[in-house]
Amino acid sequence: MSLLGGKKIILGISGGIAAYKTPILVRELIKQETNVRVVMTPASKKFVTPLTLSTVSKNPVLSSFESYNKDNPIWNDHVEIGSWADLLLIAPATSNTISSMVNGRCNNLLLAVYLSAKCKTFIAPSMDLDMYDHPSNQKNLKKLKTYGNIIMPVGKGQLASGLYGNGRMLEPNQIISFLINHYKSNLPLTGKNVLITSGPTYEQIDPVRFIGNNSSGKMGFALAEVAASQGANVILITGPTNEKIHNSLIKVHPVLSADNMYEAVKKHYADCDIAIASAAVSDFRVKSPEKKKLKKSQGKRSLELVPTKDILAYMGRNKKNQFLVGFALETDNELENAKIKLKEKNLNAIVLNSLNDKGAGFSSNTNKISYIKKNELVKKFPLQSKLECAKSIFEQILS
Repeated sequence: MSLLGGKKIILGISGGIAAYKTPILVRELIKQETNVRVVMTPASKKFVTPLTLSTVSKNPVLSSFESYNKDNPIWNDHVEIGSWADLLLIAPATSNTISSMVNGRCNNLLLAVYLSAKCKTFIAPSMDLDMYDHPSNQKNLKKLKTYGNIIMPVGKGQLASGLYGNGRMLEPNQIISFLINHYKSNLPLTGKNVLITSGPTYEQIDPVRFIGNNSSGKMGFALAEVAASQGANVILITGPTNEKIHNSLIKVHPVLSADNMYEAVKKHYADCDIAIASAAVSDFRVKSPEKKKLKKSQGKRSLELVPTKDILAYMGRNKKNQFLVGFALETDNELENAKIKLKEKNLNAIVLNSLNDKGAGFSSNTNKISYIKKNELVKKFPLQSKLECAKSIFEQILS
């Protein structure tokens, strides 16, 4: 999920030529998995139609204090609209709208929503070169900033007047980047590199068959999503899985075997701040995989197995400033075995789950975990979704 994912956004559109960009802006916001409601000033409808914006936003567009249903008036409650939003984005914000915001003038629905909203307001100015530079507009923008609003920069380029210079509204992709960077800068893992291993590994028997396990990768992918939502740059090294990633802060490195995963970890481990080894790595591989498919007609066969490289042991031996978390999936003596692994692998913490707990373990959407710290303090969690487990794990790491 994007850092903006799940946010409820009001897009306020005032009457400037840059309003023609707003359908694209709405589409880009929706790609970030946000819910967008559009509020227009009457003047803005000369530049872009409510029909277009309602089509791309999948929500009714509001532009006056009243709407009509079968000729009956319906009050558009500006207080409800303002309290619904997680953020208010006014783009374009014209000189007239900015002046009204500064002075508390309330002569249209958008201004009423702005004056009622409790959420953060982002303002994307749009006006001609000399108008933007005029002392009155610069003074108004500074005043709006003192009110707690976030003022976006303007772009430089060709203007509607034919002049070239500052005053253009930022392009939709630039507005999205600005919003993401704003929220990212206030997150606890901003600037941190997080390495996560996930999923199973497959060890080939022949070109067709392999030794594997039932890991789905769900837990590792949930950890990656939570880390990215906290602002981290995430390297996700994953074995074969059907899970998907949508957050641009997550770089996925698919691997097949334990050796592949070992090499990928070696490449990225030194640069990470936090490493979580949630992958279900095969403990053994076939010493000499067959080059051709084995036939049943060839009769019984014995496979000589050799240990795979111990990825977690490598990470523990080479740990410098990294915070290293391992996983332990046990079927007996769970707590004792997890504590032994915690010490032997030189971990900062280990996450224990058991195949004996219903709803926990492989392939399930839920898990029941215990978080064990280096000092052997144990924090137990109830059965919950793997996403909630991931949140619980990062709460413990950040604590």
